[in-house]
Amino acid sequence: MSVHEIEILLVEDSVSDAELTIRALKKHNMANKLVHLENGAEALDYLFANGAYSEREVKNVPKLILLDINMPKVGGIEVLKQIKGDERTRKIPVIILTSSKEDPDIDKCYDLGANSYVVKPVGFESFMKAVSELGMYWMLLNQPSSH
Repeated sequence: MSVHEIEILLVEDSVSDAELTIRALKKHNMANKLVHLENGAEALDYLFANGAYSEREVKNVPKLILLDINMPKVGGIEVLKQIKGDERTRKIPVIILTSSKEDPDIDKCYDLGANSYVVKPVGFESFMKAVSELGMYWMLLNQPSSH
């Protein structure tokens, strides 16, 4: 896959949650252009073309970011803050997909510009349905900004 084809950036440290998310998106043909990164530091390097991703064009942004909050190295809230604080990336829809139901996390994410905050359902079927519906809405129904 070339770097300009990415549509979904999944930032999730739980391998099992990432696999379920990818599986749900694949079921609806929405995972062909997906990149999975396992921590916030890696996500920031990818988005801003640093470190291992220094050859990448920053202007080639994903259409959607699915972001967990509780991750090693750099947490999801800090990643969100940097995405929404940068002119080049602030219009990318960022969906917080996390197990945290804590009100302070929810409020902080919305204050920083999250487009949606979804608590991961516990059951397999519920999780698959939630991710499928998220993908359908954000990739097919939502009309992104043209600039």
